[in-house]
Amino acid sequence: MDTSYPREDEPPRKQGRPPAAPPPRDHLIWAIFNTLYMNFCCLGFVALAFAVKARDRKVSGDVEAARHFSSKARCYNALATAGSVVLPLLLVALIVTGVIHLSKLAQESMGFFTYQLSGSDDKDQ
Repeated sequence: MDTSYPREDEPPRKQGRPPAAPPPRDHLIWAIFNTLYMNFCCLGFVALAFAVKARDRKVSGDVEAARHFSSKARCYNALATAGSVVLPLLLVALIVTGVIHLSKLAQESMGFFTYQLSGSDDKDQ
């Protein structure tokens, strides 16, 4: 039984530079798609502007500014996508429920008018 202290379960790591963090994503393709197809309240265009700024900063070597602009581009892209998908679905749902409500209202009013007409015919006889 080995009771030596301290135990080393892991082999010692190689000394050197720590692994480099991956460069930030610029979300440019997503921003172009939002600008062309789903430009809700010009959020796609704003996302495109921040994506281009993020790519410029990444190319110039300013990683921290690139991360900042990349984060903003991602937020605006998400807002543009959500607004362009959720709002039309909400509008369709409101139209469908409105049509259903109006059809029920029309059926009830037709029932009311036929009752009134048949009731007045009985009084005349």
